[in-house]
Amino acid sequence: MHIQFIGATQTVTGSMHIVRTKHDTVLLDCGLYQGHRRESYERNSTLGVPVGEITAVILSHAHIDHSGAIPMLVKNGYEGPIYATPATRDLAAVMLLDSARIQEADADYLTRQARKERIDVAPLPPLYVEKDALRSIGLFHSVPYGFRTWLSPHTSFTFLDAGHVLGSAITLLDLEEDGRKKRLAFTGDLGRLNMPILEDPDVPDGVDVLVTESTYGDRLHDDIHKMEDDLAAVIKRTYDRGGKVIIPSFALERAQEVVFALKQLEMQGRLPRLLKVYVDSPLTVKITDVFKLHPECYDEETLGLISHGNSPFEFGALEYIDSVEDSKEVSTSSDPAVIIAASGMCEAGRVLHHLKACVEDARNTVLIVGYQAQHTLGRRLVENRDRVKIFGVERERRAEVVVLNGFSAHADQRDLVNFADQCRARGPVERIALVHGDPKPQKILGALLEEKGFAAPAIPKSRDTLEL
Repeated sequence: MHIQFIGATQTVTGSMHIVRTKHDTVLLDCGLYQGHRRESYERNSTLGVPVGEITAVILSHAHIDHSGAIPMLVKNGYEGPIYATPATRDLAAVMLLDSARIQEADADYLTRQARKERIDVAPLPPLYVEKDALRSIGLFHSVPYGFRTWLSPHTSFTFLDAGHVLGSAITLLDLEEDGRKKRLAFTGDLGRLNMPILEDPDVPDGVDVLVTESTYGDRLHDDIHKMEDDLAAVIKRTYDRGGKVIIPSFALERAQEVVFALKQLEMQGRLPRLLKVYVDSPLTVKITDVFKLHPECYDEETLGLISHGNSPFEFGALEYIDSVEDSKEVSTSSDPAVIIAASGMCEAGRVLHHLKACVEDARNTVLIVGYQAQHTLGRRLVENRDRVKIFGVERERRAEVVVLNGFSAHADQRDLVNFADQCRARGPVERIALVHGDPKPQKILGALLEEKGFAAPAIPKSRDTLEL
């Protein structure tokens, strides 16, 4: 029995791991790598997994860096089951179709843009198209939290709530081979404690091998209430200078959390009276509708709001935008506004058009509310580069850039160490592997875990294996 680490190894994107026994081969997550456009395309074009050997795919949650390569898997011949929680299944149905459509639209736009601006940018064809996404959705099987599911007489899994995004799951994989039994826990992305909307993460029992994310293994998050204060301050100073606040946001969870925080500010009278807030993402609109279908994932505060007819995703200043025409009107308007648009790492979607229109104006602010992987436009903005490339054209960055990591839905260093401790208390946690993190946070987190008495955690590279 062993696990082979394919993606999200010493990086935070492209989650993909293979668990093998003599009886079964299980693929944990099947995510797209996000980074430089051409590098991402080349890495995503070859999945690097033995499609014909896979018994089942188990999906931790619907974020594209965990789910987005599933249509590639199906395109390459996979016809087996894809297991996910009911909420993840519903979200993936929306997000995978959107991913296909964005790829097709971006390829078309870049082709037209290259001709218009006479730049030498070779357009890349889509990795997959809508029909591939539709075939993928047909293979999904919904499994609720706490329900043990057998893949074979030797292999079963159980989902626990990961508390990261709607429907996110910790996967408990029970394996048997030649009379030996092992329990592997894969966190996917692990959530934070006491965050709005969702329940806190569950803690599994009897874990032998813990494979955990490590995104923020080197830092602590600010309190969510401080984030509301910081958000209010950013909006006020941008509004006072007549600018716009552009918030690149993952359509799943982050957008809903930011909307929830803005709703709190409006209820407290802390938003400028004439300010408009736009969610410019058809995907976010659809995802927010999915949120409304899954109250089983909500915490008590959110359930209380809903029971009193007070939706956490709606307030007076807020407008959801669907049409391209309305999006263009908001982008070209000179009125101050807050614009929340996908994608979260500024690699695709409508946020690129808003950044193109606003990044060269010093009145505006780009507000980063989530992790930005290396080699993404979002990371270059966080680094305050003087010039950034948008749609293949270098532009001078005059807009202010502000980073508020407190909105992160990822566990921070304290959460990660405490989670490992709690797992060990329910025993035995013989081995830990750190995935979904850059090398520096992983090294720091690994040292902290060793200080806590754990065996030195593995920090695998792509294609490394760990015996179970």
